[in-house]
Amino acid sequence: HLEADEAEDAGDAEGADTLAPLPAADARGASPAAELDAREHVNLVFIGHVDAGKSTLSGNLLYVTGHVDQRTIDRYDREAKQRNRDSWFLAFIMDTNEEERAKGKTVEVGRAHFSTEAKRYTILDAPGHKSYVPNMISGAAQADVGILVISARRGEFETGFERGGQTREHALLAKTLGVRFLVVVINKMDEPSVEWAQERFDECVTKLKPFLKSCGYAIKKDVRFVPVSGLTGDNILREVDPAVCPWWRPMVDAGAHNTTTPTLLSCLDGLVLSGRDPDAPLRIPVLDRYFERGTIGLGKVESGTLRVGDSVRIMPTGTTARIDAVEINEEGVPLARPGENVRVKLNGVGIEDVHKGFVLCAPTAPVAAVTTFRAQLALVDMLEHRPIFSAGYEAMLHAHTVEVPVTVLRILSVTVGTNTTRARFAKQNQKVECRLQVPQSICLDTFESMPQLGRFTLRDEGKTIAIGKVVELLPARP
Repeated sequence: HLEADEAEDAGDAEGADTLAPLPAADARGASPAAELDAREHVNLVFIGHVDAGKSTLSGNLLYVTGHVDQRTIDRYDREAKQRNRDSWFLAFIMDTNEEERAKGKTVEVGRAHFSTEAKRYTILDAPGHKSYVPNMISGAAQADVGILVISARRGEFETGFERGGQTREHALLAKTLGVRFLVVVINKMDEPSVEWAQERFDECVTKLKPFLKSCGYAIKKDVRFVPVSGLTGDNILREVDPAVCPWWRPMVDAGAHNTTTPTLLSCLDGLVLSGRDPDAPLRIPVLDRYFERGTIGLGKVESGTLRVGDSVRIMPTGTTARIDAVEINEEGVPLARPGENVRVKLNGVGIEDVHKGFVLCAPTAPVAAVTTFRAQLALVDMLEHRPIFSAGYEAMLHAHTVEVPVTVLRILSVTVGTNTTRARFAKQNQKVECRLQVPQSICLDTFESMPQLGRFTLRDEGKTIAIGKVVELLPARP
């Protein structure tokens, strides 16, 4: 139950707080503050190449917003020095287990919380190392905003982009997994090889734009660019000193690269998330479940409102359960709206009735459970030794929190540029409409009616080969 422990350990990221036990089934004693917190909740996922500085940056965010105290920072600073890793002390806040500190790589998707006057945030610090991509997928599946961390240090930016670099794959995955906005943070601007040079910032931005466009981002609407130093904290909460960087303020005033706010936090506070409907049918894809004095499920409310005492239907099996308690960040609450990460206590079902990838739904309007569906795919990066995509191709399908093998039943059409033909196979950079089949029923919806449950990626041999959306759910053949 690694992920479950991880979610529990989230509270420890704040330092001194110890975990309160789960409240009794009656959650009406929830603190009024938790009930009335009307600030919008946003999940952030930090993505990017392995050494771009994601953990350091997220650690600094917690520090500047006052969610980690100086004492904790000093302790981490000492520990990092003992391991001869001076500049890593801020990363220690996010990298909580021994393996990660020793290697300096983030493996589990760490969690921490912070808030500003405008919004509440949860950081899902996604791992950047290649062998950990599946962990990153479950993190990004819950994210609303992606923070793509790019290292401005000479050579490091380029490494993240070459074939096999993680920056490409992460940006692609983030888009497919439903990240609405991408804030591109050009980090390490204080580096001796960079020294806040405008040329380097412009060079990184110019190289990134066409690539992000090819991932499906509308640059003008979805993407913002901010230069920061994760280590010194410049441009995170406080704006960089004009003496150090005279060009940034005029750029912001001019709205260059569609960024009109000077710091990372002001930029995040200014993003407007649409499409969260508290009155739609309830949908909570299960990210994990475990047993702790009852069956506990973890997930993010994608639509609808969850209340204590509600009945829910667990799809695709159709089992019914009652919600005995709802928690947000370890606090009992009477209800949860779209965008919240929740921990729910389910009454009437055992741990064997709930699995990762299942979806908690409104009993009167459950989500569809299917084995075959029609989809549109963009083939982004086929394997060198399997360059042809045709009927019979097998891969792994990742959609919301579900992960299953999938087979191509039939290619319906192939689009090259603007030309669509009925072909029997397709290659890299082409778009395909095809029929796909999975071995057991999974919960999906069409992209049009519910994007969160209608988008997916295909992976093969540990690499993302295609991104897609569900066009039509097909009835099972008798």
